[in-house]
Amino acid sequence: MTTTIPRRDPMVKVQGRVLYLTADLDKLERQLKGEVLCHADAGALIDNISTDELTPGWVCFWYDETLGDYCLVGLRGGKVVKDSIKSARPGVIVSGLSKGCGSSRETAPYSERVAGAQVIVAKTIEKIYGQNCRNIGLLTTTDFSVLGRIERGEAIPLSEFTEGLNEIERGIVEYGGLFQYNRARLAGEVTPPPVTTTSRPMTLVEKIIAHRAVADAATGRTGVPATKPGDALFCRTDVRFSHDYTTAMCESLFVAGYGPDAQLRDVGSIFAFNDHLTFRNKVMSEADKKKGLHVLVDNLGAVQEAFVKKHGVRYFGLTADKSGSEAICHNAVMEELGGPGDIVVGTDSHTCTAGALGCFAFGVGSTDMANAWYTADIQVKVPASVQYILKGRPGRGVTAKDVMLYIMAQDYSRQGHCIGKVLEFSGEGLLHLNMDERATLTNLAVECGATTGIIEADDVTKQYLMRFRGWTEERASRGYLKADADAQYDASFVIDLAAVPQMVATPGDPRNGVRVDEAVVKTPQGDLPVAVEIAYGGSCTGGKMADMDMYAEVLAEGLRRGLKVKDGVKMFIQFGSQRIKRYAVERGYLDVFAQAGASVIEPSCGACINAGPGVSQTKDTVTVSAINRNFPGRSGPGQVYLASPRVVAASALKGSLTTPEALFG
Repeated sequence: MTTTIPRRDPMVKVQGRVLYLTADLDKLERQLKGEVLCHADAGALIDNISTDELTPGWVCFWYDETLGDYCLVGLRGGKVVKDSIKSARPGVIVSGLSKGCGSSRETAPYSERVAGAQVIVAKTIEKIYGQNCRNIGLLTTTDFSVLGRIERGEAIPLSEFTEGLNEIERGIVEYGGLFQYNRARLAGEVTPPPVTTTSRPMTLVEKIIAHRAVADAATGRTGVPATKPGDALFCRTDVRFSHDYTTAMCESLFVAGYGPDAQLRDVGSIFAFNDHLTFRNKVMSEADKKKGLHVLVDNLGAVQEAFVKKHGVRYFGLTADKSGSEAICHNAVMEELGGPGDIVVGTDSHTCTAGALGCFAFGVGSTDMANAWYTADIQVKVPASVQYILKGRPGRGVTAKDVMLYIMAQDYSRQGHCIGKVLEFSGEGLLHLNMDERATLTNLAVECGATTGIIEADDVTKQYLMRFRGWTEERASRGYLKADADAQYDASFVIDLAAVPQMVATPGDPRNGVRVDEAVVKTPQGDLPVAVEIAYGGSCTGGKMADMDMYAEVLAEGLRRGLKVKDGVKMFIQFGSQRIKRYAVERGYLDVFAQAGASVIEPSCGACINAGPGVSQTKDTVTVSAINRNFPGRSGPGQVYLASPRVVAASALKGSLTTPEALFG
């Protein structure tokens, strides 16, 4: 058949210079002013450049080529300002380890592409970021040998940028992006390879993918005998959702790709949330309002509302009095939407939270979601799994947050070995963790660079579904899959919960975990406690029912001992959903919070994404927070320590980092 959808040229001739994101800020600044640096002279490169640094939250108010003007304005060191990258005319952008960690926002690579980049080079590339790059036609490689050749003006074979990719990923690169590939797929010009893996022992995620694999796109038949890591296929989705930060971009891409009259497929499994920007305009500075950013925020909401009305999408909006959101998307998926054995995709990296239900849940970019709206399926490369067997009982005061901060601080995670994999949690230690605590484990899997976390559905899951969904026992028992005893894992670790200490992650990266008593300020006179000015409890990670129990327990004990939130400290507690708020009200927690001096906030993502009460205002402000990530700029310009709800509450009472056990004795 004659190909009508054009493919990319097989030889890549890069237009523009190579820009090295160097740890030496003087070198970086000189490059931005026009100096051309060679690979041999670049020196150390910046590691762990997050998508928050590529496009800080406020930059995501745009979803067009304006993003190129603000590319990398959140980069640490403050050398990159508006138009810096665009004016430097980079054809290639180079950095160190873990490029694109953090959020799944497609605005990040899109900003690089419209700023002129054709190629991204890094020592390691995070899974969602890399997939987003492929989807929009941005080439990536971890092979630094291309740099010298590009600097000499040589053309590079496209095949060098597709090495190690599966057939679908390679096709997407060769067609210049997902939409072009999918048009060719729908036209019959390209056919994804059939899954030929024969029966084999499988991990939990491998089994779910095998059950939901699209075996015949024409008839919609799903299911294949088995899958193995590396298999490339499309899977039928059970839940697809976007939120107010992303729906507008998804809708724009959907219309551009399939036309203004295109219809959503299986609209009953598509959901939209107004949960990220609920309070953004209320905390926006006058300077930002003068720039018109509040208008952009309002536009994102208006576009989303028009979209859901046009297509009849289930919308989780604001409460009737506009005081807050119905729910954060991840909390709602846990409470109402996802189920064991499902495939759940959302335009948010913390979609992995729903893995606590025994489903394969992962974040995708806007192009993937727009494509999934049209086809009801999603591209999947079967990921390898890492097994974490939890044994024993947690020690006094130890929570799931501590367990994950401990896991993330280990070399396996810190060296990037979790990137793109599944963290499968199992073992009798799970019996000591309720569903909210299990959701903390899976929520934080992405902070290791993993695709997702997952836990086999069991009796705890069934009781949760019966209690909070009103499901019958028969319905609550459906979809259960279990990993085979002889399944193959990339690595396997046994975590003795009794040996896990109470932890904090020091500012800059969630993988910077240390014992709480090791987090100190070093001075010539000796170690000093880390004084805190903000204590924040909330977000999808720290705003669940079990988290409310923890805040209330510690603050109530403080009140019994005559302690309140320390003078000079502001404490905020934010609910993950209206249901969680009602839970707290019914148990009298709001009175405890108020008496202790903590302020409560209606449901929303809020300070976690620098969009609500609880954000810092200066770089010297120290926050202890129950959120999931502390990349530079994540919750304001200050220094963020990640901790459990118990440590957050105790630190608020003392005014410095501490545990309840150390505070109360």
